[in-house]
Amino acid sequence: MHHPTPPRHARALTTRARTLLAGAAVGALTCGVLSVPLGSAHAADPVLLSQGKTATASSFENSDYYKAAYAVDGDEGTRWSSAAQDGQWLQIDLGATATLSRVELDWEGAYADGYKIQVSGDGSTWTDAYSTTSSDGGKDTDAVAGSGRFVRVLSTHRATGYGISLYEVRVYGTAGGTTDPGDGGTTDPGSGGGTCDTNAALGKTATASSTENGGTPASAAVDGKADTRWSSAASDTQWLQVDLGSTQDVCGIELDWETAYGKAFQIQTSSDASTWTTIYQTTTGTGGTQKLDVDGSGRYVRVVGSARGTGYGYSLWELKVLTGGSGTTDPGEGGTVQAADPANPDFGPNVHVFKPTDDQAGIQNTVNDVFSRQESNQFGDERDQFLFLPGTYDLQANIGFYTSISGAGLNPDDVQIDGGVWVDAQWFGGNATQNFWRSAENFAVTPSTGQARWAVAQAAPMRRVHVKGDLALDSSAYGWASGGYIADSKIDGKVTSYTQQQWYMRDSSVGSWDGALWNQVFSGDQGVPATSFPKPAVTTLATTGTVREKPYLYVKDGKWSVFVPSLRSGTTGTTWPNTPGSSLSLSTFYLAHASDSAATLNAALAQGLNVLFAPGVYHLDQTLNVSRPDTVLLGLGMATIIPENGVVGLKTADVDGIKIAGLLFDQGTTKSHAVVELGDSGKHTDHAADPQSLQDVFIRVGGVVAGKTDNGIIVNADDTIIDHIWDWRADHGAGAGWTSNTADYGLVVNGDDVNAYGLFVEHFQKYNVLWNGNRGRTIFFQNELPYDPPSAAAWSHDGEVGYAAYKVSDGVTQHEAWGLGSYCVFTTDPSIEVTNGFEVPNAPGVKLHSLSTVSLGGKGSYAHVIDGTGPRAAGTATVPATVTSYGG
Repeated sequence: MHHPTPPRHARALTTRARTLLAGAAVGALTCGVLSVPLGSAHAADPVLLSQGKTATASSFENSDYYKAAYAVDGDEGTRWSSAAQDGQWLQIDLGATATLSRVELDWEGAYADGYKIQVSGDGSTWTDAYSTTSSDGGKDTDAVAGSGRFVRVLSTHRATGYGISLYEVRVYGTAGGTTDPGDGGTTDPGSGGGTCDTNAALGKTATASSTENGGTPASAAVDGKADTRWSSAASDTQWLQVDLGSTQDVCGIELDWETAYGKAFQIQTSSDASTWTTIYQTTTGTGGTQKLDVDGSGRYVRVVGSARGTGYGYSLWELKVLTGGSGTTDPGEGGTVQAADPANPDFGPNVHVFKPTDDQAGIQNTVNDVFSRQESNQFGDERDQFLFLPGTYDLQANIGFYTSISGAGLNPDDVQIDGGVWVDAQWFGGNATQNFWRSAENFAVTPSTGQARWAVAQAAPMRRVHVKGDLALDSSAYGWASGGYIADSKIDGKVTSYTQQQWYMRDSSVGSWDGALWNQVFSGDQGVPATSFPKPAVTTLATTGTVREKPYLYVKDGKWSVFVPSLRSGTTGTTWPNTPGSSLSLSTFYLAHASDSAATLNAALAQGLNVLFAPGVYHLDQTLNVSRPDTVLLGLGMATIIPENGVVGLKTADVDGIKIAGLLFDQGTTKSHAVVELGDSGKHTDHAADPQSLQDVFIRVGGVVAGKTDNGIIVNADDTIIDHIWDWRADHGAGAGWTSNTADYGLVVNGDDVNAYGLFVEHFQKYNVLWNGNRGRTIFFQNELPYDPPSAAAWSHDGEVGYAAYKVSDGVTQHEAWGLGSYCVFTTDPSIEVTNGFEVPNAPGVKLHSLSTVSLGGKGSYAHVIDGTGPRAAGTATVPATVTSYGG
């Protein structure tokens, strides 16, 4: 999260230890540097006592962004900041009486040159343990002595015109007052209290702050294999985290470093993957194999590297977490989980919340930093969400992979961006066909050049955006592009789409539109061209049909909520500024983080909570089971779910109104029946008044790992709304190959009366879309057939070569679709000629409009467009073969 600050006070970054100036009850210490041993700790060594404990403060600069808790969260990117007056304090409840040895203060630029450190047994009567009138800010290390449960930092004089602000307060000592636990106290589990030889981390879910590439995932550090490893990006700070599955008493850690080792690092434990306790730390790591005696407890264990030993990142062949073999029940397994606080939600570090009073240059720097990391990061683990509170911003925002930019107002015009929102393709030589996985939502932008640019491919939606100028959908180099999707948006000027192979816009308005290549589709739009397919290839419907807009996050009067738009039909143009719908307080949501287990998420769902997914990569070993009607699952910043061990990633019951939006599912390496499944097979319950919906839901099989599944998405629930999906079997990236990332069907529709708007389904090995339900409707379909069939013979069935891209089953009597395109580029065997691009039954109620097939560069061909009808698509000219209308 971004926190604007005054410049940090210029000074030499030296750590100072001071002599205690204490009262009669406090013994004096020798003046000088306090030496703290950092090797294997015995029970009496000072430990960090304050991290994650309850913190309170006299005041806040802003209670939403500068909480007291941020000074004890272990994150040096967050801080507490007070009101601009003297006498302000920060207080920490250690939870029990402890013997103190030192306090470390990491000041932000707004520091106190005069302050006291005080201790108390009851939080009421205070004793001075340290006092100074000459601090110069930076990092202070103050030696203290005494005991107490409560510790506070009291400012007596500010050094700047601001308040006082602390990134971190660290209180070190030993628990239990003046008694040394090593002298007749509790048994040290690391030394003789029982065996310490069970590796609780083996095969468990592991996550990381980053990965060097797809071949060095976090999971490789806990797989028990000596020849696989996790490797991070080449920067500090990085971490590797393992979910042990239940709370364990940890007695040892074993680190098997690759050459790229950590010189300074901490071992931390947590019960909830949010509040962390440090159980070991060093600044003199040596690499190799390190065996550490520790004493801690938690379900989650992480290694946090703060200084690298080489110019590379951090790399571990193996992380072993040693326990005595016993543990306690996971609170997420049948326990109670806590709903989000709508006034102070913990969005985590990957959500950047900006307000209009923030330093505008600071906002620009944050956005630039994210873009520099994400511009070409096509298969990385990083995820980012920008949230702009209502107001006006001076900003040029370039949006890269896995980045979402959103206004946090109720209406788009509540957030005004003066400058630009921009997606281009310089990273790929001007070719925008791989500008995937990003989004823009719920703001207004006034382009400083008069033109915004959104040169994207699949999985890059623009929703509820007001462009006060023109909009280009091509790259600045006018290279190929393969988008795209816009909904509920208004473009005051001209939209140009010269090199976009296809595009779908619905329920929006434009000043004018120029350009159409192979398949340009409009529904419910104002100001757009009329149907002229195939030359130019424009298909326009007056209205969309039954639809609801995607839920979105917003803030009002300091409280966060999710707005859920109402179901509607037969309308045109945007829904705003008075979008019909209802608000759900964030108190009805569980705010999930990537460290959460599937058990915790399912506990939240079983408790009746909705789920808001913070940006990150979630490794889940159980199916997410959504059974309560009208449950909302909403992802931020391309939150990504990896189903593991062959489980279905998400399954809904056959009930009304479940809404799934803004999630990327990255299929695991163990083959599953499906990645996402809605409803129960064969049930056919009427949900017309309150249908389930999938919106901006993206499936990836391969690209990061060699994922495997029978089906991408299965829709059993009647009346479901599918509103923009990209269901992709990878044609490039890690694990992409005919026998590697195997997947038969992309989208299988068994439900009746299903409406699909914006289907992007590609490269599956049998039918990309198989439609078995009656009275289905599709507006816009984009497809590429698989690149990699080994031969025509290997990819033939029932006397036909290949599989149609879009197949309506023989028993269907009513079905209608508009604007469907399928392309082939058979890179393994370019001689393959697939029999039909589309196949439907010969029935009066089955009608398809505006169909095209394209051979890309002559690598493969189509014999017919649909059911033996339509011209051959072949040759290097890359000219579509078309059928204007078929059936009926």
